[in-house]
Amino acid sequence: MEAFDKDLASIQRARELARKGKCAANKMADYTEEQIDKILKNMVKVARENEYNLAKMAVEETGFGKVEDKEFKNHLASTVLYDSIKDMKTIGIIEEDQEKKTLMVAEPMGLILGIVPSTNPTSTAIFKSMIAVKSRNAIVFTPHPSAQNCTREAVRLMCRAAVEAGAPDCVISCLDLCTMEATNELMKAPEVSLIIATGGPGMVKAAYSSGKPALGVGAGNSPAYIERTANVEKAVKNIIGSKTFDNGTICASEQSIICEEINKDEVIAQLEKQGGYFMTEEETKKVCGLLFKNGHAMNAKYVGKSPDVIAKGAGFSIPEGTKVLIGRQNGVGPENPLSYEKLTTVLGFYVVKNWHEACELSIELLQNGIGHTMSIHTEDMEIVRKFARKPASRILVNTGGSQGGTGASTGLMPSFTLGCGTWGGSSVSENVSPMHLLNIKRVAFGLVECDQLKVPKKTEKTFEPGQAITVYGAGGRNNVKDNLEKELTENPELLKLMEEILSSMKG
Repeated sequence: MEAFDKDLASIQRARELARKGKCAANKMADYTEEQIDKILKNMVKVARENEYNLAKMAVEETGFGKVEDKEFKNHLASTVLYDSIKDMKTIGIIEEDQEKKTLMVAEPMGLILGIVPSTNPTSTAIFKSMIAVKSRNAIVFTPHPSAQNCTREAVRLMCRAAVEAGAPDCVISCLDLCTMEATNELMKAPEVSLIIATGGPGMVKAAYSSGKPALGVGAGNSPAYIERTANVEKAVKNIIGSKTFDNGTICASEQSIICEEINKDEVIAQLEKQGGYFMTEEETKKVCGLLFKNGHAMNAKYVGKSPDVIAKGAGFSIPEGTKVLIGRQNGVGPENPLSYEKLTTVLGFYVVKNWHEACELSIELLQNGIGHTMSIHTEDMEIVRKFARKPASRILVNTGGSQGGTGASTGLMPSFTLGCGTWGGSSVSENVSPMHLLNIKRVAFGLVECDQLKVPKKTEKTFEPGQAITVYGAGGRNNVKDNLEKELTENPELLKLMEEILSSMKG
């Protein structure tokens, strides 16, 4: 047999997966709610049995994050997600309006292409598999080059669980020869109906440029504002709990802390008490030199790393038990590198005079991750309303960004694909769910006979409504006379009409 090079072989493999995936999607389109739920339950069962092993594989392969937190991510992507979507109507008539006589009918899209990031390589694969099956679609994955093995294993387990419960073969599949050529082939494959792109800006841009409908998400750069009425101890606890969750690898995690001069001392004291280490100016420069390359692009070597690893790399020591490194910043932009996204355990720190300055600074910071997420800690509902106008798709109140943005600690849909709206170049601003993977048809009954749809005839008016004569109070004949003269003086058309009436009466 003639040997092909890797690129050609990967393209051929991509074409095969696309054809098989499309066949599976065609079969899935006729499945009932009972069949789909049976499949999902078995996927959840298998995911639960493998949560830890998949998390361990991901950390070992990528070097990012913590096993226990990736284990929870896998749990969130399966068990918690299932509880949120199990009663969601995704088949047949999903809504009916008897008054307007309309029906909404859900149809699957077909074959979905899922692009998976290295920061959440197994949880994203589980999540996208679940929402694809819930909406009766098939899905084919292209893993990140640095997380191929763990992503393939997650996909293999999800496919096996689905097929065991009655799904067609290849309903969930993954590229086994990973090249850019194969990914591009899948992006442009006629069998693929939609791309869900979670990953770096380059991959998301490629998805939107493929000519296919795409759901892509942008970078985050979430500021956390501790307003003067906030419970500072609780706010700091939530921020550190979020930033240390999987060592900051979720895009919704906090990137900067903003406090006010009035509560600055308390915020600093709580941060230091709860494991925050304030770096000196020199230490901050050294850390920034490690974290960023080519401007403000994050150095993959320090993504999802603990503070001690980062400090050691920068050549200084930190107290035992340090949870996050904090660097004071004076503004936004290249001169203040910590004003950019940092998917690791490092935070920028700002002090402002009041909420007006916090507002302006938040908007500046969000420009480097516009449309994604920001959080605010406050007891003032009016402040919440003011900050709800910021250009972020998720405004989180009194909770951590990582857990709040993904729906773990809030009422948002559990999701590992967080839309950024048109601000961030995304076609969706919500947490992506099975509803985004459906074509929804509208059935509408006629309410009016078509031949009765005519433009109403216009009637001529001598003067506008409200220009009638008004008699004020009970002032007798003189009062009526005065008011009549007033009305006639202010309304020339009314005066003309009265003259015509009097003239005709004399005639």
